[in-house]
Amino acid sequence: MILHEIETASREEIEQIQTERLIETVERAYRNVPFYEMRFHENGITPADIKSIGDITKLPFMRKQDLRDHYPFGLFAVGLDKLVRIHGSSGTSGKPTVVGYTRNDIKNWSEIVARAIYLGGGRPGQVLHNAYGYGLFTGGLGLHFGAELLGMVTVPVSGGNTERQITMIEDFKPTVICGTPSYVLTIAELMEEMGKNPRETSLKYGIFGAEPWSEEMRNTLEEKIGIKACDIYGLSEVMGPGVAMECSEAQDGLHVAEDHFIIEVIDPETLEPVPEGQAGELVFTSLTKEAFPVIRYRTGDIASVTKERCSCGRTTARMSRVKGRIDDMIIIRGVNVFPSEIEHYLLQVKELAPHYQVHLLKKGYLDVAELNVEVTEGFYQGIGNDMNHEKIGLLKKYLVTMMKNKCLVSMEVKIHPPKTIQRSQGKAIRIVDKRSAAIKI
Repeated sequence: MILHEIETASREEIEQIQTERLIETVERAYRNVPFYEMRFHENGITPADIKSIGDITKLPFMRKQDLRDHYPFGLFAVGLDKLVRIHGSSGTSGKPTVVGYTRNDIKNWSEIVARAIYLGGGRPGQVLHNAYGYGLFTGGLGLHFGAELLGMVTVPVSGGNTERQITMIEDFKPTVICGTPSYVLTIAELMEEMGKNPRETSLKYGIFGAEPWSEEMRNTLEEKIGIKACDIYGLSEVMGPGVAMECSEAQDGLHVAEDHFIIEVIDPETLEPVPEGQAGELVFTSLTKEAFPVIRYRTGDIASVTKERCSCGRTTARMSRVKGRIDDMIIIRGVNVFPSEIEHYLLQVKELAPHYQVHLLKKGYLDVAELNVEVTEGFYQGIGNDMNHEKIGLLKKYLVTMMKNKCLVSMEVKIHPPKTIQRSQGKAIRIVDKRSAAIKI
């Protein structure tokens, strides 16, 4: 079953809708946002040059730095009197990126998210446990409004206070849980520590996003909680969660809401389009946003796209799960590796718990990667709680060899007792860069 006719439309019908809305968006942005007028002139184009979606490559790219350069409201296409909400990034690396929404933007966003939740298994009348953070972050309120529009009983628990989360899951009996995969794993593990079985809850579906996660993490969550785990994609600059969503039927790529967004994949070095199915940097253009239109926004996320019909019957383009972000890529002695690639192999090692961190260090003038992992309770007890046991040495040697052979990067490995690596209360911290604080020797 589908919620919207666009989900089974022909490619011709989809592209006709996209063409009409792209032309409108380009004209509105050019007319109302000085940034776009300037950039169009710099590239020698006007809105009249855009006649089809094939002309999108004539348009200039937009980057996150452009949002910071025009902080806070310089890229809005409407006045503050037309806005009903503002969201933004955390601003951990400087001023936050700020995005705005008109009443119609919120309506469209809610509809997009309702479709996404339906794709992931949610249905009207069910209870949805929303463990995404509320506030400037778009995750909490984005999922909340979509769930309510779909007709679900929405529990706005937000992140943190994990014991209370468990109580609500037991008492309110939700069918769907939403949150970052690392935090929902934390909930499940605390349940086990409390002597409870996560597989015996009412949960049937999980909608997870806001951080890259591997197929092995999906398997871990599904096995530990007894759910179907689906990936949701979005970012505040483009809209928020719901830009794309995996279907629970196939779990084979994320269906893009193509009536609201155009997706491209480019080579981040040459900026040229890559062939269908090949991984590259995702680029999005919004088609219906009034307050904050984005044209060819470079996300920094690495994924691929296919336009083949899904086995579920839907025809919208599907993006692969995000492999990683360009700025999250670890570069050690000329070798590039994403945290999700490391996770892919670590979660196949039965002696390890599904928690890890990579510390980036300076040793002399060299960059060094230190992989920190922890063993499972069962393994730890089996070696008599002795971290100097010979099996720890053998495991360490195996992990060093595996990272070298599989990820092509040399890493120092540190193995820790159970429950010693920091647990997620929201987004997982996978990379800890300690190089700037290092003293060269």
